[in-house]
Amino acid sequence: MSGSDQGSWQAVIGSSAILSLALIGDALIYAVLPVYAEEFGLTLPWVGVMLSANRFIRVFAYGIIARMTTAIGVRRMCVAGAVLATISTALYGFGQGPVVLLIARIMWGLTYAALLLVTLVYSVEYRAQVGVRVGVSRAVQRLGPIAALIIGAWLVGLVGPNTAFLILAIPTALAIPIALTLPERHSEAAQKDKPSSLARPRPIDLLFFLQGYGVDGVFAISITLIFARESSLAVAVLSGGVLLAMRHVGEAIAAPLFGWIADRFGARRVFIWSALLTILGFVFVAGGLTVAGALIMLLFRGALASLGPAVIVQGLSEDAQAIGPLARMQAWRDLGAACGPLATGFLLAYVSAELQHGVVAVALAAGLAYWLLAKPR
Repeated sequence: MSGSDQGSWQAVIGSSAILSLALIGDALIYAVLPVYAEEFGLTLPWVGVMLSANRFIRVFAYGIIARMTTAIGVRRMCVAGAVLATISTALYGFGQGPVVLLIARIMWGLTYAALLLVTLVYSVEYRAQVGVRVGVSRAVQRLGPIAALIIGAWLVGLVGPNTAFLILAIPTALAIPIALTLPERHSEAAQKDKPSSLARPRPIDLLFFLQGYGVDGVFAISITLIFARESSLAVAVLSGGVLLAMRHVGEAIAAPLFGWIADRFGARRVFIWSALLTILGFVFVAGGLTVAGALIMLLFRGALASLGPAVIVQGLSEDAQAIGPLARMQAWRDLGAACGPLATGFLLAYVSAELQHGVVAVALAAGLAYWLLAKPR
């Protein structure tokens, strides 16, 4: 491995570790907030607002943040993101009522957008290895959320949700010294490309919109409520936390593996099979096979995390900038993940979680068919 390649990998791992630690508070809030809404002074519809607010913010912030990163440099943007992530996680511990929590969620949305763009810029630097580089980056990013959903769920049952978030702000703060060790250089890709947040979607963008709506919306919001029907709140949070942790475990395992396969055999075919099996997971949950469906869905959702960028980059010409199409795809995925919690929070008062999973399965199948039949642009 050459010195430049080794340095590039260090940047990928370092930036991904920062995002991993930053994700601790955000990962746990999805498992805790729906069933502890009263502890935070929220109604169930407000829970949907809180869990979607950060995504709405970053959908429109990607272009601005990309230009800010170009102006101040990648390392400074990472340091700022690490500091803001620590503050937002701590605010969950102090949060009572909509105002404080909404500030924390908006702050987190800007933080995540910045850190995600930085990791993507590092990961797509060498296109021949884009699948495995994105996959490894995603795997590292998942370690923090996995620990948060397992240890954090246990902490919630032990000391309560507010104190648990205050404790978790401590490991989140470890991202700050890591950010200070990143290279000072500006990213060439970020300098050349200034992506708009919501450019006209392509068929694959719509497919990722539906995936975000389903996995990060319908599933993430309703899974603990499904378990709470037949168990105590503490058991429901622990069970839902474990399954939500499997979302990150699945990505940590599947993203680098399927990214490696995509680099060698082409991403499109593997992407199609992963999308089909993700749909099958939704069908299983809709039919009452909750655990089996969740495991299938989350494993292949992890595969799509690296296959999506690989499909996009492999479809570009050699001289085309990749960060623009990647940012557009991420913006539409985040829009789906923002609409999902918001809609699910309101719809659960009228429509069962299982039926909502079934509707998502049908929509994803239609989106996949549309992408397969669409003419390349």
